[in-house]
Amino acid sequence: MQKSFETNSSKLFIVSTPIGNLSDMTYRAVDVLRMVDVILAEDTRNSGVLLKHYHIETHMMSYHEFNKNEKENMILRMLEEGKNFALISDAGTPGISDPGYEIIKACIDHGFDVIPIPGASAILAALITSGLVIQPFTFIGFLPRKSSEAKSLLASFKHRKETLVIYESPLRIQKTNQMLYEIFGKRNVSYARELTKKFETIYRMSLDEAIHETFDQRGEYVIVIEGNKEEEHFDISIVDHIKQYIDLGYDEKEAMKLVAKDRKMSKSDIYRIYKIEQ
Repeated sequence: MQKSFETNSSKLFIVSTPIGNLSDMTYRAVDVLRMVDVILAEDTRNSGVLLKHYHIETHMMSYHEFNKNEKENMILRMLEEGKNFALISDAGTPGISDPGYEIIKACIDHGFDVIPIPGASAILAALITSGLVIQPFTFIGFLPRKSSEAKSLLASFKHRKETLVIYESPLRIQKTNQMLYEIFGKRNVSYARELTKKFETIYRMSLDEAIHETFDQRGEYVIVIEGNKEEEHFDISIVDHIKQYIDLGYDEKEAMKLVAKDRKMSKSDIYRIYKIEQ
């Protein structure tokens, strides 16, 4: 049976921190960071500013993408010894496009309590101010660096009805806009930049307008994209539909699955028609 947080076992607290404005820190988050034995920080220098602001003197230990594997056993050993940890990232909630999943899973697997301390979230802040349908939504995160892989990933969401949310670097925003327009067409979109900070900016437009805009090259973007609102009418054969996905980099089997989903048909029917018409 999974332990609950009322037990006396050692604990890992997943603590959300401000995404810009230090005033967005919660009282509970401050209390937890003061109470634990060790704070696992993505960047101890960045987190040091936050801790100093709130007069938190708890010892910090670096925990980031490049040392997470080597730190795992040490953290688990210290939990066994009765130490309590708090995990924080540079901004927002750990594990959301930041390190965290691996140590969270390891702690759960070893029977330690994992406790969420909610707070600021760039995803939700961008979503609720987008003017687009808030729920359901799908968070995609950062796109792959390779254009072919990014296009393939986005294409798999083309016919989805829910709102989509992605993160993007300001250095790639123009290139990404062109790619979004090629795949999604003239959908409405919102761009949230520097959320909660002095130069917070939210742009709302359509993707065909976005490709002609010049976006500020400072600060990461949260892009919120309208879901598919059109009734699907397919003017191409099933064979050509499958070949479109294959051209995007999917293998034949995966392409048939996607076509079945697009057309709301069974995979066996798609396979049968494909083999007959091919």
